[in-house]
Amino acid sequence: MIYNYILLFLFYAVIGWCMEVIVSLIYRHKFINRGFMIGPYCPIYGVGVLFITIFLSRYKEDLAVFLIMTMVSCTVLEYMTGYVMEKVFHARWWDYSDKKFNLNGRVCLDTMIPFGILGVTVVYVLNPVVMKWILAIPLMPRKIISIVLAIVFISDLVVSAKVISNLKHVKYANKDNTEEITKKVKKTLNEKNLFTKRLVEAFPDFTLLIKKTKDKIVKTKNEIKKKQKEIKFMKRRIIKDEKKLAKLKKKGNRK
Repeated sequence: MIYNYILLFLFYAVIGWCMEVIVSLIYRHKFINRGFMIGPYCPIYGVGVLFITIFLSRYKEDLAVFLIMTMVSCTVLEYMTGYVMEKVFHARWWDYSDKKFNLNGRVCLDTMIPFGILGVTVVYVLNPVVMKWILAIPLMPRKIISIVLAIVFISDLVVSAKVISNLKHVKYANKDNTEEITKKVKKTLNEKNLFTKRLVEAFPDFTLLIKKTKDKIVKTKNEIKKKQKEIKFMKRRIIKDEKKLAKLKKKGNRK
């Protein structure tokens, strides 16, 4: 079951990112990497769907109750996520301060109804189809795929958090800082190649092993080239000797 939830989480994290990017393209007419991760993820969507699927699906028989619970749950999740990220990274990834009936710019009334509709769509329409796709994958490949994707996601999460933590000293305006942060993250990665640096720091023995392996490969290649030259030389000598023997045979036959 845990492997199904991992794939479900990652699926909706990517779908959420796509939705956010499309909205940015429509309203801002340019691509913005929504979310704080380097990869195409918006984890808040994955967490929201998992919460609705695990804890609220039991109420889906009553549409009105389910809709209200989804609206409230998603709004609380959005507020808490925004609050924690602001405190940890000293920046905002969304801001509703210019909307009516907003609470500290983190949530607003305008987003509650779309969240409810989205939750209903997920549980009633999308989840049955997505779970059918997931369960169609044989168990062992499903486990392997979920573990590999989870490792990729966690690696991205760690690196992204580290990069953004290094930008804490940067002063941001009290608004949506997503575009500004994305530019700074790209600049940091390009200038410092942070991921490679962190990998070397975290796994010095591993990098040493890679160097030794490369040296062995180079050495083996050189030995193979040397042997190939020796074989070519031996072939030439054999051909010469065969020619000499052939000449001697001809002389012997004439006698």
